Amino acid sequence: MVAFRYHPPALKTSNSAILDKPGKASYDRPASFHIIVLLKTVSKILKRVMTVRLSAIAHSKGLLHLTQCSSLLGISASDTSLFLPHEVKILQRPRLRVSTLFLDIKAGFDNINASTLRASLLAKRTPSYMIDLVSSFLSERSCTLVFQDCPNLPAPVLVGRPQGSLISPLLLLLYIAPLHFAISSGIMLFYIDNFSIPVASDSHRGNIRHLRRTFRGLAKSG
Repeated sequence: MVAFRYHPPALKTSNSAILDKPGKASYDRPASFHIIVLLKTVSKILKRVMTVRLSAIAHSKGLLHLTQCSSLLGISASDTSLFLPHEVKILQRPRLRVSTLFLDIKAGFDNINASTLRASLLAKRTPSYMIDLVSSFLSERSCTLVFQDCPNLPAPVLVGRPQGSLISPLLLLLYIAPLHFAISSGIMLFYIDNFSIPVASDSHRGNIRHLRRTFRGLAKSG
């Protein structure tokens, strides 16, 4: 299937079990429920192959920022927790004031646009077979919500990626990579859809001005 650049339609369907979040005052909102996506085992095997190959391509083509610390072989959450305190201590040695901006991309996984991701991969000269495979994987998907009194009819999934898929975090990293590279200078640390940007100067006010400019730049590029 990888050789044919094609993700079979039979593997693009999934069932989603709806579970109540405990302690909610009301259950008339979607945010009051957990959605557990159940994927086919064969589909998981194919996505594992895609993930390993796409990760190697991302490294060789420089598709991801060097300080991205998640969903890549040999880099984990432990690296993230150690890297930031280490860099802050280095910045503090000349008796500078250090401030850090933490950002999170809300609902990043649910808003991956297949055509935008394809254009980004094309711009980075990603091998065409992988671009076609990723596009096929993200297109024409459907999901069936499984809970009491539901008709169990499949609904089309127009954006986003299937929750629980091995390749989904890596696809999100590639999708938001332009935001990472939009930060022109300084120390940056990324963990999937979370940003950490420490800066140092003689005063906290100076740091705040710097971080405000950085945030505005990110907002424009996004």
